Amino acid sequence: MAADRTVGGPLPAFHGWRIVAVFGITQTIGYGTLYYAFAVLLHPIATELHASPTAVTGALTTAILAWAAAAVPVGKWLDRHGGRALMTAGAAAGAVLLVAWSQVRTVGQLYLVFAGLGVAMAMALYEPATAVIVSWFDPARRSRAVLAMIVVAGFASTIFMPLTGYLEDHHGWRTTLLILAALYAATAVPLHATVVRRPPGAHPSERTDSESARADSVRAARRDPRFWFLAVAFVAHSAAMSTMTVHLVGFLSDAGHPATFAATIAGLLGVLSVTGRLLLTGAQRKVPLTVLVAAIFTIQALAAVTLPLLAGTRVGAAVGVTAFGIGFGVASLAAPALLADRYGTTAYATIAGTLATPVTLAKAGAPLGAAALLAVSGGYPPVLAAVGAACLIAAAGILARARAPAPTVG
Repeated sequence: MAADRTVGGPLPAFHGWRIVAVFGITQTIGYGTLYYAFAVLLHPIATELHASPTAVTGALTTAILAWAAAAVPVGKWLDRHGGRALMTAGAAAGAVLLVAWSQVRTVGQLYLVFAGLGVAMAMALYEPATAVIVSWFDPARRSRAVLAMIVVAGFASTIFMPLTGYLEDHHGWRTTLLILAALYAATAVPLHATVVRRPPGAHPSERTDSESARADSVRAARRDPRFWFLAVAFVAHSAAMSTMTVHLVGFLSDAGHPATFAATIAGLLGVLSVTGRLLLTGAQRKVPLTVLVAAIFTIQALAAVTLPLLAGTRVGAAVGVTAFGIGFGVASLAAPALLADRYGTTAYATIAGTLATPVTLAKAGAPLGAAALLAVSGGYPPVLAAVGAACLIAAAGILARARAPAPTVG
C-alpha cells in the first residue's frame, strides 16, 4: 500500500508531517469560516432578510445534505488523483461562496449559496484532509498524525466564534463574511496548492492495478458485517452529537441558567473534544480501541440521561456537560484508525466516503427530529433520553464490530 511505503526515509516522513501542519492551519480556518461562522451570524442574517431563524437554519441543513451527497464522489477522486487539485479547488470555491453569501438578498439565494458551500466543504475540510494523511503514514504513525491535525482544528469554534462575533458587532455580517473570505483564500488556497501532494509510489503507471485493487477493497468492505456495525455506531453517535450541539444552550437556558452561562458551558464542547482525543490516543496503547470507544460512548449516554437531574446547579451542569463532552471528538479519531487498519489505504477515501454519507445525513437530520420531539413532549428530558439511547446504540455497534466475523479482504 502506498501509505506504508512512504515513511521509510526522512524526506517523505518530513513532508508528511509538513502536510499535517498545513492541515492544522487550513482546517482550523476552514471550519471557522465555512461552518462555525453561521451560528454567530444566524440572527443578524434572519433580521436583515426578514426571515425566521428556522428558515435561515435550513440553509445549513442544505449545506450538510450537499456535503453528504458529495462524500463518495470526493472519496473516489481522492483515491484516484490525490488531494492537491481537489482541496485547492474546494478552498477557492469556499472563499468565493463566502463572498456570494455576503451578497444574498433572499432566503432562496442563501439556500443556493449553501448548497455550493456543502460541496466545497466536502472537497476541502476534514474528510479529504484525513484521507491525504492516511495515505502518507503507516499504521504506527497514522493515529498520531490525524490527532495532530484535529487537536489543532478542534479549537476552530473557540477561535472563530468570538472573532466572528467581534467582526459582526463592529462591521456587520456582510463585511464580516468578506473579511473571513479573504482570510480563508489567502491561507488555504496557496497552502493546499503548494504543499499537498500524493506520497511517493503513487505513480500514474500503477493506475490499472490500483483501480482493480480499489474495487476489490470497496467490495470487501461492503460485504463485511464489521463495516455495517461501524456505520450503525457512527451514525447513531453523529445524531447524538449534532443534537447536543444544537440544543444544549436551549436546554441549559430552560433549566434556569443565564444565556451567557449556557453559551459558555456549551463552548466547552470544543475544548473537551480535544481532551477526549488526547485521552483516547494515550489509553489505546494499553486498552483495545474498540473497548475504549464503547466505554466513552456509554459514559456519554449516562451523562445525557442524568443531565436533567444535574443541570439545576451550575456545578452540576458543568459536570454533566464535561462528562458528555469528553467523547465529543472521539469518532473523528477512531473512524480513520478502524477503517484503515481493517481495509488498508488503497481505497480508504472511497470507503470513508461511503461511511460519511449516512453519518452526515444523521448530522443534518437529528437536530430537526429533536426539535419535533421537543415540540411534542414540551420539555428537554425526552430529547436527552433520545441522545442517551443513541450513544448506547453507538457503543453496542462498536462492540458488535469487534466481535463480528469478517471476510478476508481480497
